[in-house]
Amino acid sequence: MRKLHVLMKKEELQEEKLKDKVVVVFDILLATTTIAMILENGAEEVIPVKDSEEAHEVAKNFVHQNYCLAGEYLGRTINGFLDPYPQALKRHVKDKSVILSTTNGTVAMRHAQEAKEMYAASMLNSMAIAKHIFSTNSSETVWLVCSGSHGAFNLEDFYGAGYFIDCLFQCSNQWALTDSAIAAHLFYEGNKDNGEKVLLTSRVGRKIHSAGYGDELKFASQKSVYHQIVKFTNGKCTVLNKMNEELKK
Repeated sequence: MRKLHVLMKKEELQEEKLKDKVVVVFDILLATTTIAMILENGAEEVIPVKDSEEAHEVAKNFVHQNYCLAGEYLGRTINGFLDPYPQALKRHVKDKSVILSTTNGTVAMRHAQEAKEMYAASMLNSMAIAKHIFSTNSSETVWLVCSGSHGAFNLEDFYGAGYFIDCLFQCSNQWALTDSAIAAHLFYEGNKDNGEKVLLTSRVGRKIHSAGYGDELKFASQKSVYHQIVKFTNGKCTVLNKMNEELKK
């Protein structure tokens, strides 16, 4: 049986142990949700960076204007960057490379970049990614990484990891869960019909709601409405199955 483990926060990542792992990163509010939206709305790619300084360095590599900077730090939109809330950002991304900087999610992805394979998952696209991992990896241990917030546990990422486990179980029950994975799945099972409420109850969710962005919580709580497989390769997030989808049109 394949082993499935949940890391409660990005600070638990041990980079020296990543080489033979399949890693799935969650930042439900909002980095991985934003990445899913960006790619669904026609962006060429998303480049996750650790901070605004790195974002500006990456931007120097673009001689054309088909890119944009988006991001936040500590919940505040970075000066000169686009607001990274999905609903506010989606009209700006078509056919562009989006350089994205967030406090936690993009940092988690960069810390996990030495993994054998790495995916960015949200509630929006979990089933597609789960099916892909099940069908293409027969023996590797899978780590589900909750980004958390500055070393603290985040409820919404834990819920997202639990939902992802549920998606994997819909593919097969041949998984050996660690205690953290069992806890995430049990938490999801007990709240699977209350996703928006879970997100609103979380610390980050309350901050987003109080800032007047309550519609983002409803958006982020939608389950597997996108059929995209978002993979992080060579410093970029792209839709792995985009070419196949375009051939079907």
